[in-house]
Amino acid sequence: MEQGKQQQRTMALSSKGLPHQIQNPITQIQTRFKNIENGVKLWLSKQSIAVEAAVVATTSAAQGAVMGACMGTFTSNAPAAFAPPPNATLSPQAMASLKQAQALAGGPLIQARNFAVMTGVNAGISCVLKRLRGKEDVQSSMAAAFGSGALFTLVSGIGGGSNQVANAVSSGLFFALVQGGIFQISQKFSQPPVEDTHYAKTRSMLNNLGLQNYEKNFKKGLLSDNTLPLLNDSALRDVKIPPGPRLLILDHIQREHDSREKHGSQAAVN
Repeated sequence: MEQGKQQQRTMALSSKGLPHQIQNPITQIQTRFKNIENGVKLWLSKQSIAVEAAVVATTSAAQGAVMGACMGTFTSNAPAAFAPPPNATLSPQAMASLKQAQALAGGPLIQARNFAVMTGVNAGISCVLKRLRGKEDVQSSMAAAFGSGALFTLVSGIGGGSNQVANAVSSGLFFALVQGGIFQISQKFSQPPVEDTHYAKTRSMLNNLGLQNYEKNFKKGLLSDNTLPLLNDSALRDVKIPPGPRLLILDHIQREHDSREKHGSQAAVN
């Protein structure tokens, strides 16, 4: 009998502890990688700018190489499609376009090299500028994009022709404009909405009453904080606030008014 009770207690304890022991393996992996990432960032922040830039550039270059190799694998048969016909005479412009297409459609090793240069240079320049300027803004983003775009053009041979420097500059400018635009758009959507200070008291009152859904009605009727002492049933009806919430709002305003008068009279007596 005692042995049976002990087995039941053991099973109950093990069943209670089971949810704590079994965790989602994906969550465990994500947590572990997050901890490693935070540890690396903390270590890099204590290193010199040269060490941090080298580590960041190398890591990003490795990621870019993997991405480029995957892309090159899918487009490995494309260079044959861009091969010029035998004994064909092409103009310099056509030859430049052909070389550009072949550069973009290289094999895995070529694309791995191209993307490694592009991502590594971009991350390295961004890291250096962030340490020097103490912030990451659109100027730093565009400068990093210009450098990565220019070197990507020189390494990959995009544009062809003899004037590689001009092609590198034009590609760098294009990369800078694109990345600058993306940075500005991302900043715009990531910023929290600015709180309207003209409706701070109104917002607080509605939150206390549980009527925060009617804040848009106040804004639509331009019933700002300055109009709160002047509110009446007609004004609230005009902004389409139902009778029940109207009564609660007017009662709250009246109580606030009476409380201020009471405190004012007590202060005058004292």
